Amino acid sequence: MSTDYQRAREELGRRLRELRVDSPVGGLTGTELAQRLGWPQSKVSKLENGRQTPTDDDLRAWTEAVGRPAVFPELRARLKGFESHIRSWRRQLAAGHAPVQETWNAIVGESRTLHVWDNSVVNGMLQTADYARNLFERSMEFRRSARDVEGAVQARMKRQEWLYRRGKRLNLLMHESVLWARVCPPDVLVAQLDRLQGVVGMNTVDLGIVPLDAELRLSRANGFWILDDRLVTVEDLHAELWLEDAETIALYRRAWDVFAGSAVHGADAQRVIARARRELDR
Repeated sequence: MSTDYQRAREELGRRLRELRVDSPVGGLTGTELAQRLGWPQSKVSKLENGRQTPTDDDLRAWTEAVGRPAVFPELRARLKGFESHIRSWRRQLAAGHAPVQETWNAIVGESRTLHVWDNSVVNGMLQTADYARNLFERSMEFRRSARDVEGAVQARMKRQEWLYRRGKRLNLLMHESVLWARVCPPDVLVAQLDRLQGVVGMNTVDLGIVPLDAELRLSRANGFWILDDRLVTVEDLHAELWLEDAETIALYRRAWDVFAGSAVHGADAQRVIARARRELDR
């Protein structure tokens, strides 16, 4: 369990204890509160000490039992800030990469509009099979996870069918350094750059490239996805963050807009891609 996750759970526990002790119906002991709720006393203790994650129903029952039902929205917001949104790669990849890709297929399939920022590798929605294969092989070696390369590649390629459905829109921004990153053999990268050249002008894709010499009004940060303004995902080495609160989603959308202000599109984007490809041809 991540340190940040545990710290957030302990903070929530301290808030629960505070509500119990300062209850307007009279300061309650842990045993008294457990009796009111019909819980074992150990559950009250675990919740207050951050050793158990409460449910929405637990929080609602707690606030009503201590005479503070109006505090429930605050507690629920705290819970939603960390509950199951720190998705460690160790747990996600326990059964391999293919199941993770299938989960992503379902999430993307439900979405109509994607706003994505990538600054490390070509986005999976536009990857060639060989490029994806190299990324999965290197990830599996690094993470020492189950080796299901072909299943993972097939699932990622299946996701790209989304691009050919009416009413879908991928708004993708990539930093030019992505085009130069040698995460695969040169011939594979050449084919990948050709693929990017080909998607410029697709009805469902708006591809923007932030050139190496473009002025940046915000540090490049980690790559992230915004799905229909309802979910943001951010990838880090140890975990994937899933963020659903409106304020955070709005923050990432502002960041995307800032990066978009430095990007080039259309023929200008094709020229940037061609520049990287010419270097590979040499």
